[in-house]
Formats: sequence, structure tokens, C-alpha cells
Amino acid sequence: MPNRPTKDEYSAYYGTYIDLVPEGDLLQSLSLHMEETTKKFSALTEEQEAHRYAPGKWSVKEVLGHIIDTERIMSYRLLRFARGDETPLSGYEDEAYVTEGSFDSRRLSDLVEEYKAVRGATLALIKGVPTDAWTRKGMANNSECSARALAYIIAGHELHHGKILMERYHV
Repeated sequence: MPNRPTKDEYSAYYGTYIDLVPEGDLLQSLSLHMEETTKKFSALTEEQEAHRYAPGKWSVKEVLGHIIDTERIMSYRLLRFARGDETPLSGYEDEAYVTEGSFDSRRLSDLVEEYKAVRGATLALIKGVPTDAWTRKGMANNSECSARALAYIIAGHELHHGKILMERYHV
């Protein structure tokens, strides 16, 4: 299991996410988040899942879609870097992904199942990364990042959006 990454393993932008991840077993934390997120989204009404806290902001379903897409992208980066692939990777435009994801036209239960499948794949990937691969680095979006920083970014990104969902969406 990876230890918390050091600040030289990721750009300052990701520090906000990494700082949200509690001390302890990262796999256990990711598994717990999956249970909590699944429960939270599964209990929402149709009105709640369509809620936007302000005009032009994402709906609750779009937030979940964004969490799913970002986890997929970060897991792919983690895989590439852990395997020693030093090919620079491009960034991605999260707003475009949300727009093109058409999450509001999908059933929330289907998004929850997709979230669980993506998280399950992430957990399996993390379990299989050899110890010496965690500190391997690569370039993504013109920034250097380690495989273990990416694992923490995945966890922190979800926590970040969970906090926004509570504070601004009241879910």
C-alpha cells in the first residue's frame, strides 16, 4: 500500500485533494468512500438528483458523472506511470466531459452502478501495483506526478466533491 506522497510528487493544484485524504489505509478509505457515496446517491429523490445550486452549475447527477470520469482518467494515468510509461499525457477539459457525458439523461441508479464498477477497477489496480512502482513519475497536463500521488488524488477528489455536495447541494 502506498504511503502519503511527498509534495515533490504532484503539482500544487492537487495538494487540496491530497490534504483531504485521512491518514491510514488508502484502500480501506477508498472502499469506505464507495459505500458512503453509493448510499448517498442511492437515497436521492428525482428532484434532488436534478438539483443545481445555482444557474450554470452542475446537477447532482453531473457531479457524480464528473467523479466517475475523473477517477477513470486518474486511474489510467496511475497505470501508465506505475508501469514506467514516460510518454507525456495530455490534460482533459472536465466541463466538456460533463457536457458530452449527458449524465442528466441517464438514470441515477445506472450512474451509481458505473461508479461502483469504476471504483472496483481502481481498487483492483491499486492492489496490484508493486511497491517499487508507487514512486514512479510521469507527465500529465504538463505536470509531473507519481503513481501514489494519483491514488491519493482519486480519493481526495471524491472527498472534495462530497464536501461540495453537502455544503451547496445539501445532499
